[in-house]
Amino acid sequence: MNLRKKLIEWLFNISQKVYTDMFKHHKPWGITKHDLLNYPSDSIGKHLGLFLDQNNFELIAKVERHDAYHTITGYSTLVEDEIALQCLCFGNGKRSIYLYGAMIVGIIILPDYLPYYYKSYKLGRTANSFHHYDYKKLLLVNIHDFREVIFSKSYFQHKISSYEQVTFKP
Repeated sequence: MNLRKKLIEWLFNISQKVYTDMFKHHKPWGITKHDLLNYPSDSIGKHLGLFLDQNNFELIAKVERHDAYHTITGYSTLVEDEIALQCLCFGNGKRSIYLYGAMIVGIIILPDYLPYYYKSYKLGRTANSFHHYDYKKLLLVNIHDFREVIFSKSYFQHKISSYEQVTFKP
């Protein structure tokens, strides 16, 4: 399985640059991890900065919203969680060439996680729509309040305990 995950990581790394160059024509946020870490403690911006810091990342220009999705939903950056996050977003109504590609390739190469992907899809369907927001404009919003608007309390409490503390194992 590790070899299959490494293949997907390699594909993600290559396709991300190509996709961004070809399909993302808006301006980048122009915000650094350091800037985000200076936001108020309960803000989406602060939590996004913490997510980036914990994963030793910087925001990737023009696809900053993807890291906001991680922050809002609690999905990690493990390969299986990246694919599950795409399934959640698909269930929530998001549509993009990259999303389709990530889901199809992920399901084909890592079918062991199919129950997890399906559960993520169903969670996206039951959540209030969140994929369309301009997250740069929401960086000062209280993350806990925002999560309550998007997800039921039981969803997020279950999500935190199930997926952030214990990695899904098929």
